[in-house]
Amino acid sequence: MDYNSTRPKLVMREYGRNIQKMIDYAVSIEDKEKRNKEVRAIISIMGQLHPHLRDVTDFKHKLWDHLFLISNFKLEADSPYPIPEPSYFTTKPKRLSYSNKREIKFSHYGKTIAKMIDKICELEDGTEKDLLTNAIANHLKKSYLTWNRDSVNDELIVEHLGALSNGRLKLTENMRLNNTSEILARNKKKRKPIPSNNNTNNNNTNRYNNQRQNNNNRYNNQ
Repeated sequence: MDYNSTRPKLVMREYGRNIQKMIDYAVSIEDKEKRNKEVRAIISIMGQLHPHLRDVTDFKHKLWDHLFLISNFKLEADSPYPIPEPSYFTTKPKRLSYSNKREIKFSHYGKTIAKMIDKICELEDGTEKDLLTNAIANHLKKSYLTWNRDSVNDELIVEHLGALSNGRLKLTENMRLNNTSEILARNKKKRKPIPSNNNTNNNNTNRYNNQRQNNNNRYNNQ
């Protein structure tokens, strides 16, 4: 019995073993005209196997590239497109270089907050910089409370602000952070309660009973 484990490895599984056998047969044909005729028939069958891709740009070009790939580039045929080099399919893309690599000191604040702090540090000293520093400090406190529901003291937030800005940002003496209870209350208001199915069912039942009572009263009054 012939098992798949003993058969030649499939180059492209999406075309199946029969297509690969047909291409191997085309490679063995010595007559050039007969071989080209066989190749055109194979291309037609390959296209029929994937009709949903016919609207893809250069679909025919891809079929011919796959044809030569499956033949391990042993097939000699008159292709309407340039025959691809084997290295085209084996060359791996270059690894992307990330220029924005940066170690985040506090992961729960995120990279965007760190970038915003860097931008604020670049501003000239003045009212605008002080207001933005206070705003970012309040945002740090809000973000901290998202992950830690316990009360957080302002000294800790000021310490985190200094660490994230490398000591370049400091709150002025007259600035205070928002109260913890106010922040939690605002977050609670944003979360609207989802009505339960029981409440919906009870409302429908009450509406049905009221309608039934009205119908009975109308019948008794006649």
